[in-house]
Amino acid sequence: MSRVAVVTGASSGIGAATARLLSSEGWRVVLVARRRDRLDALAAELGDALALPADLTADDGPERVREAVEREGALHLLVNNAGGARRASFAEGGYENVRRTMELNFDAVVRLTEALLPLLRSSAPSSIVNVGSVAGRVGRPKAGAYAASKFAVAGWTEAIGYEEQPNGVHVGLVLPGFIATEGFPQQQLVGSARTRWMVSTPEKVAAAILAAGPGGKAEVHVPRPYGLVPRLRFLAPGLVRRAVRTGRF
Repeated sequence: MSRVAVVTGASSGIGAATARLLSSEGWRVVLVARRRDRLDALAAELGDALALPADLTADDGPERVREAVEREGALHLLVNNAGGARRASFAEGGYENVRRTMELNFDAVVRLTEALLPLLRSSAPSSIVNVGSVAGRVGRPKAGAYAASKFAVAGWTEAIGYEEQPNGVHVGLVLPGFIATEGFPQQQLVGSARTRWMVSTPEKVAAAILAAGPGGKAEVHVPRPYGLVPRLRFLAPGLVRRAVRTGRF
């Protein structure tokens, strides 16, 4: 019997790359996102995959995913990857931007995990991987709402990791930096030799997700040098603040 994984945000970018990698390693993947046409095309490409269009912020979104996974009979991996952001200062975006960003990047993650946790426990050993961000360790101008949501994901992931370990459910966190995707090509960074190292690919994040899920790691940074950022934030906060203010990070 194939191992079963749910991947959210699977219609493009990190989610699609993760689904392809899991499928290549023999997993049956439940593809979750809002864009039906993209999911159907990816499911056809992978062969043994289920396309499940769903809005995870909707009242019935997590329940629809749970019902589909129950029909699969088991769940060995949940990848909470779906998310988004609108770049704006707090004065520009206000509470509404914070609310909408938290609803997608944090609330939807919590609600889906709650719906699927009984299945993960009954299929143990199993894993949850939450895709956070380096922005969940260091805030940046005009990314306050996004940072708030990813800080929340990081803290919550750490807490439930301790709670679920006795139940055989490993909980890992992936912290990407700048990733070149369809929506965020990172052209300015990629165009300079000085900053090109800062940008990674969805495929490398997908590999990190496997390392943080079935591989059993608690945290994985992509690109790897970004692992220094949280350490610097606490050891040399003034240095990091200057780097952020001057646009060097």
